[in-house]
Amino acid sequence: MKFLRKKRVFALLLVCFVLVLFMNSNFIGRKLYPIYYEQEIRQSAAKHNIDPFLIAAIIRVETNYKHHLESRKGALGLMQLMPDTADWIAESTNLEPHSPEDLLKVDVNINLGSWYLSWLEKHYNGNLIYAIAAYNAGQGNVNKWKQAEVWDGTVERIDQIPFGETRHYVQRVIYYYDKYKKLYTDTDRWENKEALD
Repeated sequence: MKFLRKKRVFALLLVCFVLVLFMNSNFIGRKLYPIYYEQEIRQSAAKHNIDPFLIAAIIRVETNYKHHLESRKGALGLMQLMPDTADWIAESTNLEPHSPEDLLKVDVNINLGSWYLSWLEKHYNGNLIYAIAAYNAGQGNVNKWKQAEVWDGTVERIDQIPFGETRHYVQRVIYYYDKYKKLYTDTDRWENKEALD
């Protein structure tokens, strides 16, 4: 009899726990899809007028928030910037000269990467999909695909991207971008870009 009562209490507690989980599903989602370096992301997003969730999605796909990584090709830091690209960004923005080691610093890397992402979005007249692809494959390749009408820059035709790595990259960035927008948009700290400075 006591065992049966304990079993019922346990079942009731389990049902209550499951209900609380469903009511706070964004809480669980935020635990599964965290965003690190929020302050640096928000500041760079506001400074360069780019969606912070897009920056977070790029970082998630590039390095999963591991700031010390270097790729086989030599890309550095959270947003995996090539030193040559970082030099071009610094020259274009009149930023102070930096060393490749500086690209491993979270704030420097996010600032330069966010500026570049914003520049790519403007370069492609607001087409984020082209910008995301160019962040991975380089603007030269994306410009060729665009001019040759190989790919029209739409989500529906991502399968036409000639590079498998870039196809997969764009799909993953879009996935995380949508996931972050859904999970974090209702939180005060992400809602007002003007208040992020």
